[in-house]
Amino acid sequence: MAVVLRLMRAGAKKRPFYRIVAADSRRQRDGRFLEIVGHYDPMRSPAELVLEKDHVQQWLAKGAAPSQQVASLLRSAGMTWGNPSAPKKPKAASAKPKRRAVKRTLSARKLGKRAARKVARSKPAAPKAKKQAKK
Repeated sequence: MAVVLRLMRAGAKKRPFYRIVAADSRRQRDGRFLEIVGHYDPMRSPAELVLEKDHVQQWLAKGAAPSQQVASLLRSAGMTWGNPSAPKKPKAASAKPKRRAVKRTLSARKLGKRAARKVARSKPAAPKAKKQAKK
C-alpha cells in the first residue's frame, strides 16, 4: 500500500478548507483516509496551516510521499524530509540519439492518386459556366 500525504477538500462551495490526511494513493481525493495530520485554511488572512508535526514526521519516516501541494505547505512550515537531492542538470540536446526517418514504400494506387493531385494543383482553375436566368 502506497501512502501519500494529501489535501482532502472540505468546506462549503467557494469556501475551501482542506484537511491534510495520510491516505492510500489508490483512494479518491475525498475518500477513506488513514489519519488526519493537520488542516489548511486558505480563506483566512494570512492563510492558516496547522500540523501535528510528530504525526507528519512518523508518516514521512514510514515512507509516505507528500503531494506537491502538501510538500509546499510542509516547506513553508519549515519541515524537511528525506535526503535533499541535488538539482537535476538539463541534458544536452545531442545526448539523445536522433531517430532516422524510415522511408515508406507506397502502393501503386497511392502513388497514382498523389500524382493526380499534383497535376490538379498545377492546372489553373477552369472558369465556371454562368447559368442563364429564365425570364
